[in-house]
Amino acid sequence: MKEGRKRETSYLDKRFSMIAHVEAILLGAAQDGGVPQAGCSCPRCQAAQADPRRSRWVVSLGLVDRTAGQSWIVDATPDFRQQWGLLHRMAPDCSLAGILLTHAHLGHYTGLLHLGKEAWNTHQLPVYASPSMCRFLQGNAPWRQLVEHGNILLHPLAAEQTYPLSKDLRVTPMPVPHRSEWSDVWAYVVAGPTGRLFFCPDIDDWELWPYDLGHFLRAMDAALLDGCFFDGAELPGRDMTQIPHPLAVDTARRVAVARDAGLLCDVRLVHLNHTNPLWDPGPERAWLREQGLDIAERGDRWQL
Repeated sequence: MKEGRKRETSYLDKRFSMIAHVEAILLGAAQDGGVPQAGCSCPRCQAAQADPRRSRWVVSLGLVDRTAGQSWIVDATPDFRQQWGLLHRMAPDCSLAGILLTHAHLGHYTGLLHLGKEAWNTHQLPVYASPSMCRFLQGNAPWRQLVEHGNILLHPLAAEQTYPLSKDLRVTPMPVPHRSEWSDVWAYVVAGPTGRLFFCPDIDDWELWPYDLGHFLRAMDAALLDGCFFDGAELPGRDMTQIPHPLAVDTARRVAVARDAGLLCDVRLVHLNHTNPLWDPGPERAWLREQGLDIAERGDRWQL
């Protein structure tokens, strides 16, 4: 592996001094339980309990089309209230035009409850998801109440088909292998006039995906990938095969190989568990950056 790998990409480490017409904004980067996680007394969670500035919201992505005056949120998390607040502050002239869901695990859809009559009381807000995810919401309480009361309007999408959200913003759902007890699991390719972003917060293993990761990323300008655990030693006493996610060290090595072959995509890790050492400055984070990627942070932006 090359020492101090040079990262020559137009996206990596870039912060936009100008407001982009179409952009993606990261609204959170943590695994479903967030940081601090309930019931946890690890040093990182204790620090976040003592200082809310060290808390980390569950992974979610905001999409903005300022010309259309619209925004969307990918995954309605337990931190939905704060995440909508952040998106609205960053794009105050854009109203919420819909929500896209990846799957039916805790951190990815439970924020929909804030749309009900007890809270926001939205009217026919479009919710885009796989057919199985739509059936899950329509067939189970309390989610079906949102449908019956007209708070949300379900839009089943077909996998690997491209759909326009606005004139300049398109999404393509991509099936990924992951625990699918209640619904299929999707990632999304988000495309605007000038850029494409791959959002994949959950996957079991890159080897199980029918695409070669390095080759797939060549068509992307940015990618937010599942980085739940740093390595196999992160949860002593737990059988990590029962909670499958690609290890960050494996993803980083794949990206490093692709970098050597000319990959320019900005690659960042999301969905980090509260135990992940990548949250903090240290040797693990430094090593990750040497491979040509980094973790994503709340508020990161990508022009599309």
